[in-house]
Amino acid sequence: MRTTVSLRLPVAMVIAVSLCACGGGDSEDGAEAQRRPIGGATGTELAEVQELHWGNGAEPQTLDPHTGSGVPGSNIQRDLYEGLVNEAPNGDLIPGAAESWQISDDGRTYTFALRRNARWSNGDPVTAEDFVYSLRRSLDPATLSRYTFILNPIVNAREIAAGERPIIDLGARSLDEFTLEIELESPTPYFLGLLTHSASFPIHRPSVEQYGEQHTRPGNMVSNGAFMLDQWVVQSNVQVVRNPYYWDDENTILDRVYFHNTEDQSGEIRRYRADEIDITYATIARRQLPWIRENIPDQLVIAPYLGTYYYSFNTLRPPFNDGPELRRALALAIDREIITDQVLTSGEIPTFGWVPPLSDYENQQMVEASWTQAEREAEAKRLYALAGYSEENPLVAEFLYNTQDDHRRIALAATAMWKQVLGAEVTLRNQEWKVFLDTRQARTETQVFRNAWIGDYNDAYTFAELYHSDSGLNNTGWGNDEYDRLLGLASAEADLAVRADYLQRAEAILLEEMPILPIYHYVTVRLVKPWVGGFSPNIMDHHRSKDYYILDH
Repeated sequence: MRTTVSLRLPVAMVIAVSLCACGGGDSEDGAEAQRRPIGGATGTELAEVQELHWGNGAEPQTLDPHTGSGVPGSNIQRDLYEGLVNEAPNGDLIPGAAESWQISDDGRTYTFALRRNARWSNGDPVTAEDFVYSLRRSLDPATLSRYTFILNPIVNAREIAAGERPIIDLGARSLDEFTLEIELESPTPYFLGLLTHSASFPIHRPSVEQYGEQHTRPGNMVSNGAFMLDQWVVQSNVQVVRNPYYWDDENTILDRVYFHNTEDQSGEIRRYRADEIDITYATIARRQLPWIRENIPDQLVIAPYLGTYYYSFNTLRPPFNDGPELRRALALAIDREIITDQVLTSGEIPTFGWVPPLSDYENQQMVEASWTQAEREAEAKRLYALAGYSEENPLVAEFLYNTQDDHRRIALAATAMWKQVLGAEVTLRNQEWKVFLDTRQARTETQVFRNAWIGDYNDAYTFAELYHSDSGLNNTGWGNDEYDRLLGLASAEADLAVRADYLQRAEAILLEEMPILPIYHYVTVRLVKPWVGGFSPNIMDHHRSKDYYILDH
């Protein structure tokens, strides 16, 4: 039986995802779709089987919203959990578990009215006390969260995360069963955006207390999102199914969602062409792009993304702990346009700065950004010599990256440039994603390593705070008192222009001392099947399967 979907759902598509068949001519590329119109006669008829297959990159590190730090896990968590504030398909902030909120005149007190019909996946009501418990757990040093800094605006959060105050001192309390009050240290214009981050998601206290670290396993997990965990097949896929207790379940169409492990980019494209995957991960092996542009251009989605691809230096260990000269020499020896225009070719934006383009913020750049590449390379050689290296005494170091085609290709290009320009001997080592995260965080083995940061909310502070000296994700070991001071001023400043100035000055310090080597700002590059309804790219690349459906095909 076929059903017709009402287009009241958020189906405005920013890209051209065709409602008619498109693709290559062989049977592997969806010949069946050529014989049947997408969406039936009306273009809106639903498929009988409502299942969505995502390509999701590497194996998720964890599904615990308070301890995870990778994009693959976050993609799944947005289906399983719902915070106080949610995001529309276009990225706009909308009510989530809280149906409304009020902000005090001084901007420091937020009062959230929770939905009285919100339920956990076992039928328990979602209460204000659930959020109090979860915010405290997220900040508790015993949880080992790397994202405690996200909650720093809340009264006493920083001291609690540092183990200097008891968790009961957190500025969050339940006024009654369905009213939550959060008090901030100072006005924080982006606070509602912070609440879309998993660090603020609620978790089910009885499940945590019963199962401990196993509370996120199938059969144990109780969550409050539109979907609930059904299966986790390691190195294959994670499956979620509709949560019948979700407050808006009647407007959810998908019954099951698969998040496939697609760390092998070439394999992911083959699976996409065989109709095993409906939406690919946000990166595509670049050697596949010519074929895609020639054969299925209407399924290719390239969109701006709030992220920066960069390399990091371990400033706690030789050879990068003696000052910025060597770090800067390596930064200047890289020709970013070769990487973006020849290695990648998908519209990435070469950069000499850290924060991507944002409104009301003047992006800072290395002073050499306006120089020619020849001038940069000459300066790189001077700094290399100043740091004590030469043809007779070359830099010998190791570069660490996680297994993935593009990371390897970029690393090969970068190390070749370091060799050609400076004579540096940099060897490559790759690790599987989970091992890589642990190695990078430990800071005992790394020297220079791949890194990337995708903004957690649409504000420059999400980039700035990463390199605060006490940030749990500052895996360079770098710290600067003036940088920390400027971030403190920015976090307490209500005047947006003054606040932006503090953050710009902080970014300039970061680019002067060079604990990181910015290479380019991201775009998302993925394929979307023409029968996927409701897909809409956004600057955060945050997607919730609840907004999608599968058209008849």
